[in-house]
Amino acid sequence: SENGTRCVLSSSSEFPEGFFTPQERKDGGIVIYFIIILYMFLAVSIVCDDYFLPSLEIISECLGLSQDVAGATFMAAGSSAPELVTAFLGAFVTKGDIGVSTILGSAIYNLLGISAACGLFSSVVSRLSCWPLFRDCLAYTISAAAVLAMISDNRIYWYESASLLLIYGCYILVLCFDIKINQYLMKKFSPCCTCFTKAMEENAEQQPLVGWRDESGPLIRQQSRTDSGIFQDELDYSQLSTSLHGLDEISEDHPNVFTMPEADMKRILWVLSLPIITLLYLTIPDCRRQFWRNWFMVTFLISAAWISAITYVLVWMVTIAGETLGIPESVMGLTLLAAGTSVPDTVASVLVARKGNGDMAMSNIVGSNVFDMLCLGIPWFIKTAFITTSGPIEVSSSGLTYTAISLICSVGFIFLAVHLNGWKIDKKLGTICLVLYLVFTVLSILYELGIIGNNPTRVCGN
Repeated sequence: SENGTRCVLSSSSEFPEGFFTPQERKDGGIVIYFIIILYMFLAVSIVCDDYFLPSLEIISECLGLSQDVAGATFMAAGSSAPELVTAFLGAFVTKGDIGVSTILGSAIYNLLGISAACGLFSSVVSRLSCWPLFRDCLAYTISAAAVLAMISDNRIYWYESASLLLIYGCYILVLCFDIKINQYLMKKFSPCCTCFTKAMEENAEQQPLVGWRDESGPLIRQQSRTDSGIFQDELDYSQLSTSLHGLDEISEDHPNVFTMPEADMKRILWVLSLPIITLLYLTIPDCRRQFWRNWFMVTFLISAAWISAITYVLVWMVTIAGETLGIPESVMGLTLLAAGTSVPDTVASVLVARKGNGDMAMSNIVGSNVFDMLCLGIPWFIKTAFITTSGPIEVSSSGLTYTAISLICSVGFIFLAVHLNGWKIDKKLGTICLVLYLVFTVLSILYELGIIGNNPTRVCGN
């Protein structure tokens, strides 16, 4: 600190040097960075749409998961892989607070920004259930409060990081008995929660995750909140085995990824994305095709790894572009970097929201934040319990009070906005969430710049 001003490291210090010198970027090289950024956005959407979400649907069918549980677990874990990588880098490589700042800094964007995107970019109005949103918001509030309490003294002990793992374990336990808990609560509180019960009934018949199965084939109904857990189809098949052999027998093979689209605009995008399509085709088994259907877990893991790698490049390019344009570090962290690390969550949530799967979209939004808290707990526990057992991890908790207030308020606002909007995702909810996100972002930027509060910052060395 110098004269009460907090010194923060430049974001680019966490990444390799760019392709051009600062002067070359200012002379026009910045255009290359923007092209790479746009191409990374396109690559993430292809990975999610063609590999990640199809593998997630098969996992959900095999385990009998409802939409919201699938969104809060596998979908949240896969799309939050970049945050997990970032947390490990912060704990073991850079020895800085990049993990804490990235995860806590992007929390408000995850809640309000992605909700706004789902509402504004989806032409389908999706109904929501009360219990999944309440469950995930409560779990996130508890886990966020635990993290904030841990770093309030700037030290992380092994038992504190272990408590994060315990909290997430309890969350998974609740998800295991999700249907029974939901039925009990709806029966208990249905007299005063008629709108919630109505939303639950409308969501009883769940649709496929991304619609990649051939519509001409028999449709499989996933486990709903009133199902016994056995898959049934609409043509009154007796009982379908949850094994993938049964799925193979009733599914048509999916068209090849190299099939050129018919629409002109899609053809242009297809040609531009052909290099990434080819690379992904050679490295990820396409579980939509019968030959690779048994490899769905391999598809899930490799696609999550690709999502992490693409997001790393995306955030790297965004960071250098922001510095070249002279965007302040605090503004970068709260806007471009927060959005960049959450690109997989945004793309995945918007894709499923456009298919009418509102519960899965919202559970991914909030559930990914819960998983982000676990992302902090895992590297902290490994380091404090097995590597540096002599003492705690030192972290910085500057600006903690404002962060805590912002997180708690954003959770409350998203729940209240959904309730007032009649438990549905539409453009009205998207507009409300966008306005709230802009308000929170402006206040956060003013606070980080020291205009409000008493927390002025500057980049170290400047």
